[in-house]
Amino acid sequence: FTKKTPAKPRFAAGAVGPTNKTLSVSPSVENPAFRGCTYDEIVEAYYEQVEALIDGGVDVLLVETIFDTLNAKAAMFAIDMFFEKWGQKIPVFVSGTIVDNSGRTLSGQTNEAFWNSMSHAKPIAIGLNCALGAKDMVPYIENLSRVADCWVFCYPNAGLPNAMGGYDQKGAEMAEDCRVFPDEGLINAIGGCCGTTDEHIKCLADMVATYKPREKHDVPDIMRLSGLEPFNYAPNEKDYRKTFINLGERCNVAGSTIFKKAIVDGNYEKALAIALKQVENGAHVIDVNMDDGLIDGESAMTRFVNLMVSEPDVS
Repeated sequence: FTKKTPAKPRFAAGAVGPTNKTLSVSPSVENPAFRGCTYDEIVEAYYEQVEALIDGGVDVLLVETIFDTLNAKAAMFAIDMFFEKWGQKIPVFVSGTIVDNSGRTLSGQTNEAFWNSMSHAKPIAIGLNCALGAKDMVPYIENLSRVADCWVFCYPNAGLPNAMGGYDQKGAEMAEDCRVFPDEGLINAIGGCCGTTDEHIKCLADMVATYKPREKHDVPDIMRLSGLEPFNYAPNEKDYRKTFINLGERCNVAGSTIFKKAIVDGNYEKALAIALKQVENGAHVIDVNMDDGLIDGESAMTRFVNLMVSEPDVS
C-alpha cells in the first residue's frame, strides 16, 4: 500500500500483549503472596515474542492492553535486552487498559501512576486501549495527555459490549464519540480496539483528517514515584521542611528488632501490619531490607513485597 501511495506511508506495529498471567495479583485468594509465574519467566516469554515480531519485519512494537504494570515493565526490560543484542532500536508504544470508571488498571494503579511507572523507559508514545468506549475514556486520556511528555494515543472499543459480548456501535457513531479527543488537542494517534472493523477505522480517519495533532510539552523535572497512586515530589526550595519526604524505616531487619523477629518467625501478617502502621503515620515511601544471616533474603523479600503490593492501604 505504501508503494501505491508513497505520500501516505504505512507502518506495521507488532502487538506485544499482556499475557494471561499477572505479576502483581495472586491467583489464590487464600495466599495473597503467591504468584502464578515469576518476573524472569514473563521476561523470557516477552523476549521470544519480540524476537519473532522483529524477525517478521514490524516497524513499531506496541506493548498493549496492559492491566498489570509489572508485566509492562517486564516487557520493556525484554525489549531493551533484545535491542542490546540486536544492535538496533525501533519505536516502542505502551498502552494501558483501565477496567472500569474508577480509572484504574486491574492491579489498581491510576493512569498517572501508570505513567510514572513507565516513563523511565522513554516510550515514543503512551496511551490507553480496550475496556471502555470512547466517552468513558475521555477523562483518563485528558489526564495522560497532561502528565506525559511523549506522544499520546488511544484506541477505544466500539462502545460497551452488549449482553452477548458483542459490540453494536457503528463507525460513524464511534467517530463522533471520539471527536472530543482531537477537539481538545489530547491525542496524536487514534484507532479502534474490540468491536471495530475497517468501517470504524475509515470513519475515525475521516474524522481526524482536519485536526492538528496534539503538541508535545515538557513536564517539570521532578522525582516521580508510584504505588497505586502517583507520588510527585516538588521540593520547596525556600523551605525544605514543608516538603519533607517521610521515609518509613521500620520494615528493615537491621533497624527494627520487632520486624526482624516477625520475619524470622514467619509471621508476615505482623510484618505487614508494621508497614501499614507507617503509612498510616504519614510515610510516603517504605524502605524494605531483608539482609540478615538468619534470613533467606531473596525469598523473604519476594514474599513480603508481594504481600505489600496486594494490600491497597499499603501500596
